[in-house]
Amino acid sequence: MMASSSLASFPCLSSFKMTIKPIAALTNSPRTTIPYELKKGQNRLFHKLPSGLKMEVIEQRKSKSERENPPLVFVHGSYHAAWCWAEHWLPFFSSSGFDSYAVSLLGQGESDEPLGTVAGTLQTHASDIADFIESNLGSSPPVLIGHSFGGLIVQYYLANIVNKQSLGTENAFPELSGAVMVCSVPPSGNSGLVLRYLFSKPVAAFKVTLSLAAKGFQKSIPLCRETFFSQAMDDQLVKRYQDLMSESSRMPLFDLRKLNASLPVPKPMENSTKVLVLGAKDDFIVDDEGLKETGRFYEVEPVCIKGVAHDMMLDCSWEKGAEVLLNWLCDLSKPGTLSA
Repeated sequence: MMASSSLASFPCLSSFKMTIKPIAALTNSPRTTIPYELKKGQNRLFHKLPSGLKMEVIEQRKSKSERENPPLVFVHGSYHAAWCWAEHWLPFFSSSGFDSYAVSLLGQGESDEPLGTVAGTLQTHASDIADFIESNLGSSPPVLIGHSFGGLIVQYYLANIVNKQSLGTENAFPELSGAVMVCSVPPSGNSGLVLRYLFSKPVAAFKVTLSLAAKGFQKSIPLCRETFFSQAMDDQLVKRYQDLMSESSRMPLFDLRKLNASLPVPKPMENSTKVLVLGAKDDFIVDDEGLKETGRFYEVEPVCIKGVAHDMMLDCSWEKGAEVLLNWLCDLSKPGTLSA
């Protein structure tokens, strides 16, 4: 389902100046047995990190050039990769005037695998994203958008943005025009979610554990649907996404025990970055209290969207979340909101 032309023509006017450097398109042999087939206007690129490892990036540039809006950088969560944004949201936002980039974290999608048993930590994943932004988006601070555990990476990134001029450091993460958490794991991690489920919804707790920790979603279409999608999604589409998710994560995104020991994420040193917290009413993974916790942490009122599940960007009504985000981006891009 494509967005209507009326949605694609939002008046996102801005005095925001952009300087985008070309990303080197390197040739990589497919790492997944079911590689995602790109849509018209999309390119698969590989960003070389300081470690020498290459990170997959799916880009889709804006189709209109009369507006200057901040670029968008999308970060996936566990069992996903850049493709989850390329399905609907990259075409939607590029047609609405935003250069859009979806990254695959190391060990996920078509990205290289690091040494060790897990793909990385909050710090290494956020540093990889910072390197991509610094190397390729130049003086164009993007809006960073993270889903699920990708939202936690965005939170860590926010906590490590430092004013380089005032503190005289070259190691700070590049500044952002905005940050968006979509069905995000809250700042304290997922342990609180699990405990609440154990006491209030023991059957749901068992299903979540079976689906995610034991990877049961890979073997059961009904369980996959219940975990990530709305009940209205047909079996054929669930199976397609199930196959892509099963192939996406060649190694765990984190060591969850070490991750939870390092949480909560620190508060941002400067609270100047605009933040949007988006949740889904039918989310089977992140409950209402988890959504509210993230909102309280950033002192914003979270937006909970009815009729969508955890994978908001892939669900049957994916455009509901996209429209809310686009409205927020249009407000963000009004003259005077962003610095030139």
